Amino acid sequence: MLPEWLNLNAPGFEELSNEEKNAIMHFSLLWSLFEAQVLNTSASANSICSKINSWSDAGILSPNAFEEYKNYFVSRYIEDGNVNYHFTHLHLRKNDEPELVESVLKGNEKSVANVVSALLIIVLRYRNNFFHGVKWAYGLHGQLDNFNTANQLLMKVIELNKQI
Repeated sequence: MLPEWLNLNAPGFEELSNEEKNAIMHFSLLWSLFEAQVLNTSASANSICSKINSWSDAGILSPNAFEEYKNYFVSRYIEDGNVNYHFTHLHLRKNDEPELVESVLKGNEKSVANVVSALLIIVLRYRNNFFHGVKWAYGLHGQLDNFNTANQLLMKVIELNKQI
């Protein structure tokens, strides 16, 4: 009953593949788990940076562990050394540390804590854009790689949280 209702009432839902629908559903669950377990139910760029800095101080962050996620986001949001239109569609607000995110994506910021923080801030924007309806405004089609990358990153971070 629910899939039929969504097909009729959610713009573009019917055109999504099962893989896309599953990635979106998994993202919803993983984000909720991440926010509850890692951020004590209070997600923001500030809480992400604070948590990741504490992990850096504890020595549990490995730069190589996040390289594939960084590479994906760089290829998505940087063209010819500059941010592209996809970057503007993240709708980064002032309190989302847009300068940090841009600096990491351009390769100007190498600190592992700042890199991981910036990657998770991008995922925070996916969450906000998805849960607050921005993604529905231009459709969810073509978002599979974004959600799959975000899901893998969230799983990695949730597992790291168990080490503290």
